[in-house]
Order: sequence, then structure tokens, then C-alpha cells
Amino acid sequence: MKYLRFVLPVVMLVSITGPVFAQSDSQKSFDTLKTLAGNWEGPVSVTPPQADMDMSKPIHVTLRVTSRGNALVHEMQESGTPLDATKYDHPVTMMYVDSGQLTLIHYCDAGNRPRMKAKTSLDGKTVEFEFQDLSGANDYGHMYHAVFTVVDADHHTEDWTYMMPGDKPMHAHFELQRSK
Repeated sequence: MKYLRFVLPVVMLVSITGPVFAQSDSQKSFDTLKTLAGNWEGPVSVTPPQADMDMSKPIHVTLRVTSRGNALVHEMQESGTPLDATKYDHPVTMMYVDSGQLTLIHYCDAGNRPRMKAKTSLDGKTVEFEFQDLSGANDYGHMYHAVFTVVDADHHTEDWTYMMPGDKPMHAHFELQRSK
């Protein structure tokens, strides 16, 4: 009986504070990603190589904090192409903390919206998003995984995994430098 009097309050304390710790980790991850606000450019490598993709042109990424600091907009396009979504790929990704969990929704040119949840590395510089679910059609595949790694104030990498039809993964690695 004395054992229960000691253990029960500890269990209750852990069950109450556990979500608080998770929430603070999500907020820290989100705050880390918000430091990437700005314009970025750099080369892209794709594995396996895709014959119909021109990898000679760099990618341009814009990250913008919006909604009073509660959301981060990530936009990517081939560098030098106009912002004409009817002719060029221009996916948009939104990141925000939802119920204590850092969440990513990718509005894909394939016509779907995968949702991913974040986990943070021990060093706090890497935020990895794992697939949760998908809204919309999956005829052309969908984004499946994303990793953001902050190298320093002017450099970061992004790794995106796209699941092709037939569940064949295609990995894109961006080496990005802040545009001045």
C-alpha cells in the first residue's frame, strides 16, 4: 500500500509532464526551422537518376514565416523559372505545430497532400518528418519523407523522398546556400 502511495503520484506526474516535454521539443524544432526564413539556392542530386529530369539547374527555395509566427511556408522551384504554376513545378509545403506536434503538409504538383510528423535529432540541428497519411489521388506517387539539416546560418541541406507508383522511392538531396 505504501508503494502505491509513492508510485501513483510519480506516474501521474509523468503522464502530465510527458506531453509538455514533447511539445517543447516540437517548438524547439519549429524555432530551428524558422531560422531558415529567406531565399536559398543550390544543386540537387537525385537517386536513382531520372532521365526526364534536368539536374544541371539549381533549385530555388524560399522559406517564409507567416501567420504571426505560427506557420512556415516552404516553396521550391527550378532556379530561373517564372512563378507560373500552370507551366512549372512549384510545390508548397506548410509547417506548423499542431496539438504539440510539429506537422508538415506538402501541397504537391502530383495533386495530393501528404502529411508528416517531425522528430528531432539529439543535436537539435536536424528535423526529420515521417509520413503519416495522404489526402488526394496517388496516381503519380507522393512525397514520403523529408529531412532538414541546419549546417550554419547560411547553409542547410534538405533530403526529400518521393514514393513513385509501385512504391519505388526516389531521393532528392539539396545543398542549399542562403541567397544574398
